[in-house]
Amino acid sequence: MIDTTTVVGMVLSSMPIGEFDKRVVIFTKEMGKISAFARGARKPNSPFLASTQPMAFGEFTLYQGRNSFTINSAKISDYFFNDMHDADTLYTGMYFLELADYYGKENLDGTEVLTLLYMTMKTLAKGQLDIDIIRSVFELRILVENGEYPNVFTCKNCGKKENIDYFDMKHDGVLCSDCHGTLKEQDKLLQSTLYALQYIETAPMNKLFAFGLKDNVKNQLKQITNDYIAQKVDKHFNSLDFI
Repeated sequence: MIDTTTVVGMVLSSMPIGEFDKRVVIFTKEMGKISAFARGARKPNSPFLASTQPMAFGEFTLYQGRNSFTINSAKISDYFFNDMHDADTLYTGMYFLELADYYGKENLDGTEVLTLLYMTMKTLAKGQLDIDIIRSVFELRILVENGEYPNVFTCKNCGKKENIDYFDMKHDGVLCSDCHGTLKEQDKLLQSTLYALQYIETAPMNKLFAFGLKDNVKNQLKQITNDYIAQKVDKHFNSLDFI
């Protein structure tokens, strides 16, 4: 009898192998990022045809060979790929998968990142929150989960919590008005943007997307999170070419 193990996860990517098989990368709650083969998954009548597509979320039963996992069965609860309602939403979702793959590691507890990925896809699929806010939340929070996030609570120079009004990209955090020198008005960090950054870094997962922002705050938050993650990540994500 073959020993199997069941994991909860989301398919990050899949690629063809041979004539009919697929190799998939799954981000799992129990083991972090893993690779697995799906035998015959490219056949038209294969039970793995849909369950091995990117954004499929559910339970995967695996058996481990000498060098790799093979999918024995899958019970999918959410096919997020089918729920994306336009090209921007779809490719933004693919970007989130690429970012999760970049940060994913093997043989580590993946509970928090998988929860983040699931909640983000759920919010993206609903289409009720601005897509730029969703992206900013995901980018900053995945940095938090991987320990590379900026300090947005105290001045990086003097440690004060008061009069913080500048985000210093070079020093991974914020500065107060006493420490940054003269600023142009357009370079100042809005208080609402500061509060948004603080909220995203600390909010419980189930409340992470429970807010909206005015356009000026949203745009400043987007600029900060996009620039910050570009500074931390030394990889080009193909999905961004289509957004």
